Amino acid sequence: MLLNHSLCRRLRGAFIMLTFAAGSLPNFAAETDVSSNPLLQDSPLPFGYPQFDLIKPEHFEPAFEVAMQAQRDEIAAIATNPEPATFENTIVALETAGRLLGRIDRIFSNLNGTITNEVFAAVDAKVAPLEAALYDELYLNADLFARVAAIHDQLDDLDLDPESRRLTEQTYTRFVRAGAKLDAAAKVRMSEINAELATLRTQFRQNVLAEVNASALLVDTAAELDGLSASAIATAAQAATDAGHEGKYLIALQNTSGQPALSALTNRDVRARLHAASLARGTRGNAYDNRLLAARTAKLRAERAQLLGYETYAAYALDERTAKTVDAVNGMLGRLAPAAAANVQKEIAALQEAIAADGQDFTLAAHDWDYYAAKVRSARFNYDESELRPYLELNRVVTDGVFYAANQLYGLTFKERPDLPVYHPDVRVWEVFDADGSTLAYFIGDFYARPSKRGGAWMNSYMVQSNLLGEHPVIGNHLNVEKPAAGEPTLLTWGQTNTLFHEFGHALHGMFSDVTYPSHAGTSVPRDFVEFPSQVNEMWRDWPSILEHYAVHYETGEPIPADLLAKIKAAAKFNQGFGTAEYLAASMLDQAWHQLTPEQVPTTAEAVLAFEADALEMAGLNIAAVPPRYRTTYFSHVFAGGYSAGYYSYIWSEVLDADSVEWFKQNGGLTRTNGDHFRDTLLSRGESKDPMELFSDFAGHEPRVEPLLERRGLTSTDSSDE
Repeated sequence: MLLNHSLCRRLRGAFIMLTFAAGSLPNFAAETDVSSNPLLQDSPLPFGYPQFDLIKPEHFEPAFEVAMQAQRDEIAAIATNPEPATFENTIVALETAGRLLGRIDRIFSNLNGTITNEVFAAVDAKVAPLEAALYDELYLNADLFARVAAIHDQLDDLDLDPESRRLTEQTYTRFVRAGAKLDAAAKVRMSEINAELATLRTQFRQNVLAEVNASALLVDTAAELDGLSASAIATAAQAATDAGHEGKYLIALQNTSGQPALSALTNRDVRARLHAASLARGTRGNAYDNRLLAARTAKLRAERAQLLGYETYAAYALDERTAKTVDAVNGMLGRLAPAAAANVQKEIAALQEAIAADGQDFTLAAHDWDYYAAKVRSARFNYDESELRPYLELNRVVTDGVFYAANQLYGLTFKERPDLPVYHPDVRVWEVFDADGSTLAYFIGDFYARPSKRGGAWMNSYMVQSNLLGEHPVIGNHLNVEKPAAGEPTLLTWGQTNTLFHEFGHALHGMFSDVTYPSHAGTSVPRDFVEFPSQVNEMWRDWPSILEHYAVHYETGEPIPADLLAKIKAAAKFNQGFGTAEYLAASMLDQAWHQLTPEQVPTTAEAVLAFEADALEMAGLNIAAVPPRYRTTYFSHVFAGGYSAGYYSYIWSEVLDADSVEWFKQNGGLTRTNGDHFRDTLLSRGESKDPMELFSDFAGHEPRVEPLLERRGLTSTDSSDE
């Protein structure tokens, strides 16, 4: 997953001062000595790397105040400039404004997601609606829009290079999509909606984090954790002690519906309790209940879309993505869902047979799936995923796997920089060198889970590349790997290894950026394109020369056995019905919420869950044993993040990804020539060109869906492999 700071986010910060007259700012701890605030100084560290050792949570409120004030004169100068509007004094001026506030906003957002506390939460709640209001003041400013429109109207007469022309078109479109052409009454209503949505988004996100911590499963004895490794049991014991339950065991939850421990726990009652705790998040009627928050969010988004002339929010959101239309997304998801559901039924039959072979007579439930899938995999392929873990030690996977692949493909080298400050002791930093020996970027790796960190995995940017501003990338990757007990190695699952490669694909997209304008940098591309480069990078996880380089036994140093490699490949399509169905269920649930008109949105907490069930039934994916990867009430991607009406993006991007993997294989695989071609035609170009043109520039043809169907075992010839 990606945390993407696009043009809208950056401009929202840049123009944050437009709303307030002098002296009318809220009091952000104005007594603080701003001269000693590290957020308000240019970092002396390379590439503007943040001074994490000096930054404290209490620095942010006064920093926001000062940064807002510092931008006011810049923005006023653009909006009231008496000179005729030009590309330089309007469009470029918008790009260069707000550097301080944008930097503070990025640092705050990133730290709030990784080491949040009560101070961060309070600042988040205070600043979110303030930013939303100021964002509206920017885009609904008639004088500013008149200047942008004037340049847009004479675009054909201006001698602009392609990237500058694209920037002008995008800037104009964003003003229009934000409501710049609305009448006065509609603008007022738009501002009201956006302010409330900002508050709802913050509350939803904070509820999800609080509930995932509050819902951790407490068990009394180690015997109840039979099946887990000794290290996992020790970790659960330490977690319980830290939470004040000495002598007991606490299983922390991850943000998805499924939980990793379900594949190993032999105690069916404990599995049931763990899974029930996961699915119930946000529905308990407590302070963290997100049912009405989700419904209110959907209703306001739908109303906002209709103000702008769209039938539904999905139609509005998709209009600026590569998919373009609701019909296109529904058609793609609708094509995949029946095949996935059919494969799920075959998999259910196989798991039911495994239950019978285990001497049990119960009907397969969702909390049984992972446990019996592991048994079937073992029987069918003579392969247990736990066999892999001793060969997947975290540091080796990172340095000898992820980094090594980047070296072989792109010529990159990495040097760890323990001298640079970090925001948490578990965080590591590397300087990244390009093939010519020059420093390309700084890379921050934050791999371990903790209660103050949001769930999932993501990439973000502390500094974004821009030739215009002479700025270079500082990129972070974040995972939620369970930290082992002291002295124990961090052994990954095959899925976590894939996540490392995936997130580093996002990092490469940011590090290789070579564009003029920060709005076009790196991952600032449409949501349904942004996952594509990161998914391509997953292919190197099991590329023979890469896998053999990092997959060595953490104790003996022995390479992974050839027969185990063969088993991995043989089992590649196993359980893909389940994996595809749980993902599609979440994607179609997202679309269902955002294809409603305001009048159709549920109005009670009980109706929210009924709507969810009906939506899954209509999609053909209301399968009791396969809940959606995210239920409505903890679906942060769409109700608190940037994936609203866009969770389909992963599978949409996977069409491009699977096709690209075939391109690499047909052109010699892991070679510098291929890597440089991918970098030059696509990874370095960001949003400076239409994304589908970039794909064609790279692949030499339009995208094809057949490689994806083949990969997921959803073709008729592969269904028997399930």
